[in-house]
Amino acid sequence: MKLVIQIPCYNEAATLGATIADLPKQIQGIEEIEVIVIDDGSTDETDDVARRAGVDQIARSPVNQGLARAFSEGLDVALQRGADIVVNTDGDNQYPGDAIALLIAPILHGEADVVIGNRDPHRLQHFSLIKRALQYLGSWVVRGLSGTTVPDTTSGFRAFSRRAALRMNVVSDFTYTLETIIQAGKKNLFVTHVDIEANVVTRPSRLFRGIGSYVAQSAGTLVRIYALYNPMRVFALLGGLLLFAGGAIGARFTYYYFTTGGSGHVQSLILAAVLLLAGFQALLFGLMADLLASSRRMLEDALVRIRKLELGDTK
Repeated sequence: MKLVIQIPCYNEAATLGATIADLPKQIQGIEEIEVIVIDDGSTDETDDVARRAGVDQIARSPVNQGLARAFSEGLDVALQRGADIVVNTDGDNQYPGDAIALLIAPILHGEADVVIGNRDPHRLQHFSLIKRALQYLGSWVVRGLSGTTVPDTTSGFRAFSRRAALRMNVVSDFTYTLETIIQAGKKNLFVTHVDIEANVVTRPSRLFRGIGSYVAQSAGTLVRIYALYNPMRVFALLGGLLLFAGGAIGARFTYYYFTTGGSGHVQSLILAAVLLLAGFQALLFGLMADLLASSRRMLEDALVRIRKLELGDTK
């Protein structure tokens, strides 16, 4: 069994050395461990620190493309290097290297495809009360959308079996954490979590400018990804609400039409017609999107086969 540990980085020169030094050199059940660094257009000495630390490969982007893209590139590189298990950790040394053995244990034992390191966010001292509440709410929403039981959905400390890594197709430009959990759940991959003790965070997150920005971008990601995998349900809900509103307003107009002649209520008739038309259109869009989703699933299956052929994958 080969383990590849990937570290997406952007200007992590100050902490990357400690992160790499903390990684395990051997784990029971693993014959080979490799470390790769995905340098996402850093402008500091991240690249030099990684070289001095003796990592097995550095994949450097000339420009900053974002965490989601760096994560995806890391999966591709890890698969190319023959990884049976891929572990993702952050370059800020937030996640303890000695917890990797615990993280990959369910995969080694054939009990899971994806394992998330649970930091127990409500206990993290560097999280404000508002951030803890939002974290709890966000994780609850993701659990409902994905059909999983992960309590810490924004944790970047996670392990993927080769089977799961081959099936991950991140489309978000913001972050991979929420999307990959929903994808894993919808693709019937078994997702579990293990409890870890996170290290003290030495700097604020660079992923977003503030709580409002993070909530807005995360909400957009959740809606888009859920609609991608369950378009009929999303459009049916929207269409149903529009049809209900149009029907209610239409019933109101009908009542006044038969009781008072409808004088002065023509606007209600027009609004009801517009809402009913919009509702039917939403249902039609849902049907079309559902047909496209079926095609996308077949394309994703074909992409997995293509990846396996490119990698010469017989595992």
